[in-house]
Amino acid sequence: MADVNPWMLFSSIVFLLFLSAFFSGVETAMMSLNRYRLKHLVKENNKGAIRADKLLKRPDRLLGVILIGNNFVNILAASLTTVLCLNLFGDSGVVIGSIVLTLIILVFAEITPKTFAALNSEKVALPASLILKYLQKILRPLVLFVNFFSNFFMRLLGTKETSFNEDLSPEELKSVLENSGDLIPKKYQDMLISVLELDKVSVDEVMTQRSEVIGIDINQPIENILSNLQNNQKDFLPVYNESLDDLRGVIDLYGITSFLSNKDKSIESLIESLDEAYFIPENTPLSTQLFNFQKNKKTVAVIIDEYGSVKGLVTIKDVLEEIVGELATDIDRETVEIMEQKDGSYLIDASIPLRELNKKLNWQLPINGAKTLNGLIIDQVETIPENNIKIEIDNYSIETVLIRNNMIKIARVLQIVQEDEELGDE
Repeated sequence: MADVNPWMLFSSIVFLLFLSAFFSGVETAMMSLNRYRLKHLVKENNKGAIRADKLLKRPDRLLGVILIGNNFVNILAASLTTVLCLNLFGDSGVVIGSIVLTLIILVFAEITPKTFAALNSEKVALPASLILKYLQKILRPLVLFVNFFSNFFMRLLGTKETSFNEDLSPEELKSVLENSGDLIPKKYQDMLISVLELDKVSVDEVMTQRSEVIGIDINQPIENILSNLQNNQKDFLPVYNESLDDLRGVIDLYGITSFLSNKDKSIESLIESLDEAYFIPENTPLSTQLFNFQKNKKTVAVIIDEYGSVKGLVTIKDVLEEIVGELATDIDRETVEIMEQKDGSYLIDASIPLRELNKKLNWQLPINGAKTLNGLIIDQVETIPENNIKIEIDNYSIETVLIRNNMIKIARVLQIVQEDEELGDE
């Protein structure tokens, strides 16, 4: 022991502690890399990112190299510390060396480098990937030997994959978008989240209700039909015989212009100008319908129920508004849909879809049954009220204001604040 140079031992131990800190930090940095940021850097031909990406494709081998190196330097450091302490303090040096080295490794070779690497994963991992690449080649036989036993026990535990699963579910992708902060503007976050939620919304939730559809009845005098076409403000009009259930087709602005410019302004000529109606079932998801609009080169569809009766119309504009928000207000809209009152209540057009109402006012009206406010009230009272009524649904007080043609046209809605909530706020 006397022949051992204490300063040589001390210098060796310090060097080994630096290596231990390197392996600890690199392990954390590699595992903390943002995989999607990494793939972006790979596309930009960042050499460090390319190396790191290749290493991460086999995490068992990557961890094998790091842990072999880390354990080797830690064990060697412990052995040299024992020799140094025996040389300086005698037999009691074993205990002293163990305590001191443990504290030093925890602070300087574990906690500090790992914390730093976690906060600067890209800055640490990408340059270090070059060293790990060559270490993996040098230690390949030992790594394969260790991984053989490691993977054997992994299979016993029911784990077969040795690479990261980088696929995201729609819900996980939504969480990523919601937590992207200022990296993605709020309006784009909302649009992307709306795209992911198209599967959850069906066409009958955004359609124009049958009672609200404006069309052309071919049983009307031709003078009335011409007047309606000339004063039309819609992009398209359904053409029917007495009832929408007897739909003859749909005429768009091009067809209207063509018909009005034609010398023959007869019912037969009008019918020749029609496009064939495009029928879809009522529960079609918006994502499916958007694809079908593109596939069939259509912009409007007629929604039918299980008995073949027309329920309403949906356009590609209705689907896009679910993604980007309201595009424009129809010129022929009779009233404002939602009007706030001084007492905190709202006068609301009862034909408004419940989903749209909940979204605009941040309410929680039930949407698992009726699709409109009118339908919700009728479902609750189980009849069409002849006179104005007042009801409560969940935490909402709803009072009918205008009933006409067997429909509730306008209702007043007030959100009720629970007393326990008020007390809690105090």
